[in-house]
Amino acid sequence: MGLSVTISAAEPHDAEHILKLQYLCYQSEAELYGDWSIEPLTQSLDALRAELDEGYGLVARLGDEVVASVRARIDEDGTVRIAKLIVHPRMQRHGLGGRLLDGIERHFASEAEATASAKRFQLFTGHRSEGNLRLYRSKGYAQVGTRELGPRLTLVTLEKAA
Repeated sequence: MGLSVTISAAEPHDAEHILKLQYLCYQSEAELYGDWSIEPLTQSLDALRAELDEGYGLVARLGDEVVASVRARIDEDGTVRIAKLIVHPRMQRHGLGGRLLDGIERHFASEAEATASAKRFQLFTGHRSEGNLRLYRSKGYAQVGTRELGPRLTLVTLEKAA
């Protein structure tokens, strides 16, 4: 009998698993842009734990294994900043990224946050990351800006109303 993927809130004990998965998942991005110093590959475990403490995260598990994750936090102006949507390479292209994106949006759309209510969802990716751009556009995100970080990387910011 096969295992099914379950999605739940990230817990503090998930941080190390998320960091290892993040390192694996961002190898292809580093190769695509020729830059292995990108923040997801250099982030410390303490910094990841701080992100989870300051915001909210989801993990997807196949049995006990963390195979996907996403994190987000809400700003005072109501912008939910979604970051580091990662899916294990062997689990990609099966809808898991979309399920995580839907889940994080649902959380912030329904959560009564003390500082602000969600007005918009925002995320970014590299200009060459066609799979990411395709997923985000299919979920209703539209490009609202770009920022050149160097000769090989331009960040594309996408957004949609909450």
